[in-house]
Amino acid sequence: MNTSSDSTELTDAECELLQRLRATPEIFELMTDGGASELAVQKILRSRFDDDLVRMALTVADARKKARGQLPHAERLWLTRVGLEQCTAWDVAQHKARRFHESVDVFDLCCGIGVDASHLAALTSTIAMDTLPAMCLRTAWNAEIWQPDSRLQTECRDITTVDWTGKIVHVDPDRRAGGDRPTKRLELYQPDLTWMQNLNRTAAGGAIKISPASNFLQKFPGCEIELISLNGECREATVWFGSLAGPHAFRATSLPSGESISADPLSAWTNTTETVGAFLLDPDPAIVRSGLLDVMAEQYGLLRLDAEEEYLTTDSVPSTAFVTPFQVECVLPYNLKDLKRYLRTAPSRHYEIKCRRIPTDADVVRRQLPTGEGEPRVIVIARCGKRSHIVVTRRLPSGISCSFSLGEKVAVRPDEGLAR
Repeated sequence: MNTSSDSTELTDAECELLQRLRATPEIFELMTDGGASELAVQKILRSRFDDDLVRMALTVADARKKARGQLPHAERLWLTRVGLEQCTAWDVAQHKARRFHESVDVFDLCCGIGVDASHLAALTSTIAMDTLPAMCLRTAWNAEIWQPDSRLQTECRDITTVDWTGKIVHVDPDRRAGGDRPTKRLELYQPDLTWMQNLNRTAAGGAIKISPASNFLQKFPGCEIELISLNGECREATVWFGSLAGPHAFRATSLPSGESISADPLSAWTNTTETVGAFLLDPDPAIVRSGLLDVMAEQYGLLRLDAEEEYLTTDSVPSTAFVTPFQVECVLPYNLKDLKRYLRTAPSRHYEIKCRRIPTDADVVRRQLPTGEGEPRVIVIARCGKRSHIVVTRRLPSGISCSFSLGEKVAVRPDEGLAR
């Protein structure tokens, strides 16, 4: 184990190495010189530069490659593998920063590679902090690329030793403290749950970024927890507190549309149905994880297939980003033989298998289905009318009107399937 002085020397050495690498852009130019194999490129690099510099350059180059499509100007950024894996998604950081726009002197704690800090600094003066000097350096350099005119300062400090009373803060605790895999237990975050709870009691306001899969229920009384999805994937739970908290305990937000619902999860209760309508609706994971499924369903006049299922049904597609609609073709008993018999008359070239509450090996099911030249189908395995069923559906074309209906409902019968 390193002593504190050893650790200081290591972090100082990393900063020095980063400074040297930034002053040696030709090393990256050699990497992108086409024609040579990866092994040949490394041999050329090691003949011209010392091993430490080459290792650092290869690490940065690999992280830049992985960041393509995730972050703007990926080819110029200063990244680490872990920093990239733990950073806030670009659109999510932009969404969160808007709530800070009227704040002055926002502190971004555990700034990492600087995605949140850069978005905050584009709207207000921001001080980014991290315990590692090299991460502060990366944040500053990345902010120069993303927001060259931003009001950002960086400071290397142990944030647990600072009194945050009266301050506006954003914090992204380390979810991998002590291991390579992220933990779902807030007690194992660094800083830990006790520190986070004390922060939301003493700071004037702010946000704490936690995993949407974490054990956050009943951990932050008096706060607002926002579940944020991006392109159908729940990416973050944000604990808003103090002056930045909303009026309700939970909020669900779907990006990139920006549609948002804030309410008490117990304020609505959706009825169930024993018949499947013209459309089956798969809810956004943010609306499910926030507990606001019934609130959203009541708002749009939707019905649940079963009290134990998140799938919804309707005869007309609602205009909301919180559901993905599928056109219902047939409802069958939960029996693969019946499904194969039905599909044999017009097999599809591809099947997508979806389920939420019924344990299913999608690959095993897919391999058993007949294939042909028909349009792709989505096979949904779900409970309806207190029984398990198979609902054969098709994805709706993009841009389809959200106001039409396909007619009568499909009654669910345990003994037979009803095709339209």
